[in-house]
Amino acid sequence: MEHYDLVIVGTGSGNSVPTPEMDGWRIAIVEKGVFGGTCLNVGCIPSKMFVLTADVAEAIAGSERYGVRSSLEGVDWPGIVDRVFGRIDPIARGGEEWRAGLANFDVYKEHGRFVDHKVMEVGDQRITADRWILAAGARPFIPPVPGIEDVGYHTSDTIMRLPELPDRLLVVGGGYIAAELGHVFGSLGTDVTFVIRSDRMLREQDDEVSAAATERYAERFDLRDRSSITRAWRDGDGVHLELERHGGTEIVTGDELLVAAGRIPNSDTLGVEATGVAVHPDGRVVADDSLRTGVDGIWAFGDLVNPFQLKHLANAEAKVVAHNVLHPDEQRRISYDQIPSAVFGSPQIATIGLTEQALQAAGRPYLSSVTHYAGTAYGWALEDTTSFVKLLADPESRLLLGAHIIGPQASTLIQQLIQGMRFGQTVDEMAREQLYIHPALTEAVEVALLGF
Repeated sequence: MEHYDLVIVGTGSGNSVPTPEMDGWRIAIVEKGVFGGTCLNVGCIPSKMFVLTADVAEAIAGSERYGVRSSLEGVDWPGIVDRVFGRIDPIARGGEEWRAGLANFDVYKEHGRFVDHKVMEVGDQRITADRWILAAGARPFIPPVPGIEDVGYHTSDTIMRLPELPDRLLVVGGGYIAAELGHVFGSLGTDVTFVIRSDRMLREQDDEVSAAATERYAERFDLRDRSSITRAWRDGDGVHLELERHGGTEIVTGDELLVAAGRIPNSDTLGVEATGVAVHPDGRVVADDSLRTGVDGIWAFGDLVNPFQLKHLANAEAKVVAHNVLHPDEQRRISYDQIPSAVFGSPQIATIGLTEQALQAAGRPYLSSVTHYAGTAYGWALEDTTSFVKLLADPESRLLLGAHIIGPQASTLIQQLIQGMRFGQTVDEMAREQLYIHPALTEAVEVALLGF
């Protein structure tokens, strides 16, 4: 049995944990999938490269509002796929080759599962270590629909590598993955049908934002809300889903099926209970705010631990873990109080802090200020009548409690609000103690802040 100073399970943000201070350690990395993890290979990076392409196509289709006559004559889907993965695949291969070439690293390219206390079986070998870092991420959740395993469905892991652009796509789910990938295929010419259980897309967002996004998606796509899928099958006409909806039965059909119904942690595939690590009812590994599990010498982070499933959060956690592994008597801690996120669909959405419905549920007093892009000069230039900035603040402290933006550049516009919240600035300080460039779209944020 091979013994190591440190074993890292997962090569997403886990691969960034080793520091020069660990150069004298014997380290193993266990990764059954593609080196680099979800974000690099099947998540944030490729999907946003596709989103950029979709945004260009959407701009062409809508150019006449600006007096530009143009039309989208078609897209080179294989060329788009090659452009994206022609850059990403070499990075994944290069990362693995680099790690495997280091004298103090062993890379195990097989599935690992704990079989005893700090003992993992990897293929036909067993390894043990003084320290463990679990960063094995999450995987797509597949709902238990009769027949779904036989229809040849896709998830975010596979849909971006389709050899041809489908004419019709069924999307099961209304969260951020569904919204982004539905936008990609719809903008490039595919007829997209969304099947969602609730009455709204992106229902975790602020209600006002979610309602606006749902309205936009319903205008662009076939949106079947309040739907329960009773069975799935494939025949010569494609994939069919039978829905119970609004008291009746409906059938929707597509050439391909994308299941984007959420993601579940990989703790069950690791068998973490065998080494004494506890899990929450939803499968997330239990860890404290220093990212230690209940077992001495075992840390865990990322999608395996937190419910947010955000790469920027996993990267921050990786830095905390790296320090804590090296300095067990000087533990740093991670805070989940103010976690920003964005949805790169169309419209784009960005958020940080509490939603209005969360504040109402808590009985907490608040002030609200909403500014539409249309009320600013750049909003006029965009001919934008639907986008807005919504801010929520404490009436006594005047501190920002939540910020929600829906519209172009949302993920960029929110950054100054993230900074203001992090450093305890009041909404008055954020509004008045800096100059906002005119006529930049940041004026929408300024006007919303002045609304308090």
